[in-house]
Amino acid sequence: MPTVEAPPLERKLVAILAADVEGYSRLMHDDEEQTLATLSAHRNIIDALIAAGRGEISGTAGDSVLAEFASVVDAVQCAVSIQQALTKANAVLPAKNRMLLRIGINVGDVMVKDGGIFGDGVNVAARLEAIAEPGGICVTRGVRDHLRDRMDYEFEDLGEHRVKNISRPVRVFRVCFDPNATAELPQTEPVAPTEGVHLANDQNPPVAAGADAVELAFWQSVQASNDPSEYQAYLAQFPEGDFAALAQARLATPSISDQSSTEDRTVELEFWNSIKDTELRVMFEAYLEKYPDGEFRSLAEIRLETLASGPAAR
Repeated sequence: MPTVEAPPLERKLVAILAADVEGYSRLMHDDEEQTLATLSAHRNIIDALIAAGRGEISGTAGDSVLAEFASVVDAVQCAVSIQQALTKANAVLPAKNRMLLRIGINVGDVMVKDGGIFGDGVNVAARLEAIAEPGGICVTRGVRDHLRDRMDYEFEDLGEHRVKNISRPVRVFRVCFDPNATAELPQTEPVAPTEGVHLANDQNPPVAAGADAVELAFWQSVQASNDPSEYQAYLAQFPEGDFAALAQARLATPSISDQSSTEDRTVELEFWNSIKDTELRVMFEAYLEKYPDGEFRSLAEIRLETLASGPAAR
């Protein structure tokens, strides 16, 4: 019987950004509902900044994000913008509920399959993210060398590190930046990486990042209120904001002081939105345990069946 050869995989050179939440398991253990709500709000900020920074999200799983950029400059600028925006978003939260991100950035050759990226380049970025301090960014020497004299950031040499599944030591650098500042990103639509990695693109005017953090802070200051005027104030300032539908629902409730069902629906929706794209069976099992008659029960059961029958069942 003749052997059928698999088509060659597409390869490309990209800047890879890997991020995850520090202490996510602890946060989930302490307050599951608050953690999922905060993760959803933070992901809105992260996703918007990746798009504004000309990046493309290649994968998400639980509390992690993997993105690719055609420009090393864009990748690092986006990472700094994310950390600065999340600093503002966390500032309005109680200390125990703050959610800090660790980010690793590598530049390398990757394989492309089914819209995702794979290979040593991705693995190194993920290992760098684990080395980064909460709220910090670590990059490889290749990234640092690309950025010399092109950006104002300093890079602290953390030496060579042995990382899992990578045979050679990796030289790691910490990006030094002001977490309380507001970074700027190019005002463009996201574009897919093309012919290799570019160093810079200065053809577009900058736009300040972090506007999402302002809206998030506003919403978090009113979301538990029983005063309709506060929801009206939110809608006046953010008529098409991420939480506009929730604000309108609160106003439409006959008695805002008796809104337990609305709040339960909101929490369930936040829970579902935070897990619907993950590949982890345990997240869908947790949803069904908490909401056995929930609105998304059928979808959760379908996802569990799919994951159980797939090669990556866990």
